[in-house]
Amino acid sequence: MTSFERPTLVRDGVYEHLRRAVLDGDIAPGERLGEVELGAQLGVSRTPIREALMRLTQDGLLVAEANKGVRVRTLSADEARDTYVVREELDGLAAALAAQHHTPADATDLRRALSALQRAPSHDYREQTRLDLAYHRAITAATHNAALADLNRDLEQRVALIKHQTRTYNAHPQTDAQHADILNAILARDPDAARQAARTHVRTFAALVLQNLAQPTPVQTNPSQPTPPEKQA
Repeated sequence: MTSFERPTLVRDGVYEHLRRAVLDGDIAPGERLGEVELGAQLGVSRTPIREALMRLTQDGLLVAEANKGVRVRTLSADEARDTYVVREELDGLAAALAAQHHTPADATDLRRALSALQRAPSHDYREQTRLDLAYHRAITAATHNAALADLNRDLEQRVALIKHQTRTYNAHPQTDAQHADILNAILARDPDAARQAARTHVRTFAALVLQNLAQPTPVQTNPSQPTPPEKQA
């Protein structure tokens, strides 16, 4: 994980640090988290660790198991399917609203986010995932809709878990084109085209995820081992 900086409120800092580690894939789906080990690693007592793990469990990022502690949540194929059904609707809405309400500053942020995603190393699935989520987050920010931002924050957590669980890379060459189609429609202030481009993109990747989850492949728990280099959605 990245280095831990002790904040003013240790419990909040531990929570944010561990949450980011899960969302970034530093702690893999299915991996167990121990209070003693985490306390030693972060240099804090077990109390803020325990509080952070409880909050992350309430967030749905961790799962508590009797006599086994907690582990990073894994999602079933049905849960993933439900997630992408909702994501298609929310991403479509976000793109449409961004097309209507984005500012010049938002346009700059969107271009930068897409450029960073396109430059992501092809072998680094975690960096691709981080930048992909950041690009979609920038689209949501450009809507200037706080309610949608709250909904997408929770959805992003599920999507991040699925991406790290499956390590699914988008093998279709149109991925970059789909990202660009979304941005171009937003910048053109064409909400209908933006909505359709976003929904098409989600459907493309959802099909790959569900195909992956249908295969009896064991979950990898060592994020340092790369997956074959393909661009991620």
